[in-house]
Amino acid sequence: MDKDFLLILKMKQGKEAAFDQFVHKYYDEILRYCRYHCFDIEYAQDLAQETFLRFFANLPQYHYKGKTKNYLYTIAGNLCKNFYNKKKDLPVEGEELEKESVSPPDPFEHILDQVVIEEAMQKLPEELREIIILFYFQELKLSEIAAVAQISLPLVKYRLRKARKQLAALIGSEESFYFQSITNQTASQKGGAI
Repeated sequence: MDKDFLLILKMKQGKEAAFDQFVHKYYDEILRYCRYHCFDIEYAQDLAQETFLRFFANLPQYHYKGKTKNYLYTIAGNLCKNFYNKKKDLPVEGEELEKESVSPPDPFEHILDQVVIEEAMQKLPEELREIIILFYFQELKLSEIAAVAQISLPLVKYRLRKARKQLAALIGSEESFYFQSITNQTASQKGGAI
């Protein structure tokens, strides 16, 4: 029998140890996912915790179908979208003040490259950013991304190619070392480029 099925059954019976095991199993992955969406560790932690709270609140109605992780990603994705939409509504003046008060960049080049990537990702449309996060940072397979995003596999491949092109245009050839290293590393781990 599937471990998630047994955990969910125990959680529905109110066994607290099962809740702890469930959170321990998925928390780091969901936190990392939220972190790549909002780039602020405190908000990411709040979003990850809220993901589990919402899952547990809906647990009595939840019917296990073998895709618990996909369901958690869906909840987290919706929370991240809401966070991103709220962030867009912040006044521009506050953003300008924030930019002025930022300390000088870290001398390590890869950290600077990561910041450039994060800024470029914020400029991508939500559906493309989601694919990049799931593929490169969560290291999901294309078929898993299709299940999480609830789209077809060919559409996942199309969006991934489109996102790569847009990121390359946003980042520029000189500043894309970090992204290229992630691309090469992920492709080699998954058995070649797409």
